[in-house]
Amino acid sequence: MSSEAQYSLADFYFTDTEDPLIPPPEFGDWYKAGRWAFDLFEPEMQGAVEPVMKIIRGGKSRTVVNLSSYNYLGLAAHPEVIEAGKRALAKYGTGACGSPMLSGMTDLHRELEHELVAFTGHEDVMLFNSGFGGGLGTLTGVLRKGDLAILDDKCHLCLIDGVKLAKAKLQFFSHNDPAALDEVLTKTASRPRRLVVIEGVYSMDGDHAKLPELLEVCGRHGVGVMIDEAHSILAFGEHGRGVVEHYGLPPSAVGLQYATFSKSFAHAGSFVAGNKDLIRYLRHYVNGYAFSCALPPAVVGGLLKALELGTRDNSLREKLWANVEHFRAGAESLGLDLGDSNSQVFPIIIGGDRQMLYEQCIAMNDAGLFLAPVDFPSVAEDSLRYRVAVTAAHEFVDLDRALQILEDTVVKAMAEAGTLDQARAKAAASKARREGKLNGHEQLNGSSEWQTMAKFLARQATAIANSSNKRARITQLSSMAYDMFVERARDPAGSYDKLVRAYEELNWREGVDALKTVRDELRRGRA
Repeated sequence: MSSEAQYSLADFYFTDTEDPLIPPPEFGDWYKAGRWAFDLFEPEMQGAVEPVMKIIRGGKSRTVVNLSSYNYLGLAAHPEVIEAGKRALAKYGTGACGSPMLSGMTDLHRELEHELVAFTGHEDVMLFNSGFGGGLGTLTGVLRKGDLAILDDKCHLCLIDGVKLAKAKLQFFSHNDPAALDEVLTKTASRPRRLVVIEGVYSMDGDHAKLPELLEVCGRHGVGVMIDEAHSILAFGEHGRGVVEHYGLPPSAVGLQYATFSKSFAHAGSFVAGNKDLIRYLRHYVNGYAFSCALPPAVVGGLLKALELGTRDNSLREKLWANVEHFRAGAESLGLDLGDSNSQVFPIIIGGDRQMLYEQCIAMNDAGLFLAPVDFPSVAEDSLRYRVAVTAAHEFVDLDRALQILEDTVVKAMAEAGTLDQARAKAAASKARREGKLNGHEQLNGSSEWQTMAKFLARQATAIANSSNKRARITQLSSMAYDMFVERARDPAGSYDKLVRAYEELNWREGVDALKTVRDELRRGRA
């Protein structure tokens, strides 16, 4: 493994510089050494998002099978959608030019709100000009200091940041585990204001929420639920209403249903749906709504047509799910580990070989397949992966071409590295879990998070030893370590003890003291 491949973005989060406008110099050195890998990010698309398209990546122009765009219903270049956007642009101009609260919005915006009310079955809807900002903003609108937000530990960062910005207490439960949620709710029963936040489909793993079981737990405890349906809206359910509809539940089963427009809708922005009183309140207390410009009218016009096409009949969803099953069958036949995915989003998990992750991504790109590498800290260091997004716009020939390239690159590299058999075993276990033949939580390896922690701390030891400001560096590291490995744990107290022992094993007395300080400060701030 080359020296630069030993590190990830997490290793350069801290800095010794005295000026916040000066980035860590070691990051610049790492970037230069790893430029061959960094060139994979922010590729230039040379046209509309299509199942087969041209991109420039690493200075090379290639025609590629696109498995990286969330264009799940294939509407990004649909002629009716484009024409609707043109008509809106011609009538309403380029922008709303102000906050919807003060400068207003067009009648087209109101029409979209009304259509989404009819679509979701909720009483009211409000629109956001950003996906990340909408999720974050909604939580800042409903939560206050002293409240408790209980999140699935694989929730999107916008939801986590929203809780933190609201200054509410943040607690996690083990991913998609009703028993773990019940345990947290039981332990926090004395708190008067609690909210559970989950996702319809989890973006890095592709599995959908066990919604009936989770809602049953929340109902017994009298706690409301917000669900993020970013990756499930228009893709799941008989009419495309998401995972709530997929399970035959009424819209009122959740207090808030949030979704973005950047996936199946193939645009930008987001919306949140709920009861009239709550949405009216949020319009005045979500700063990201009241102090941001309304969506551009051309986008709104396109969204209205996308909603119409996505709900006119089930043909696009039927095509999507036929493609999902075709790709799954092909990938499983290659022995690829797709985790617990049961949606149109597939992880291809290769393990902890970062060098392979980037080298094979380049090889796939050169061969004509567009996939992106997903690295730590977005996922655990022992489950680095590529993320596949299958769409209704793909044809079987596109997916077969992608599978052939995967076989010629990733599968071959894993076989040569001796890791393919392990991936096949994990894939078989995942399939058994999907089919209900294996308990998903009892059989998983619980030591991986501590292995990740040990690797991360060991790499930081060298940086701290060479630091000109060791105490500040250790304090920063302790804060991040506490957040990553203690707050997210099912047993925070036990996890804290393990983290302290890891510091002691590295002989970081200052680290132990800093960690205790971080814990005490967080406890005081969230009491």
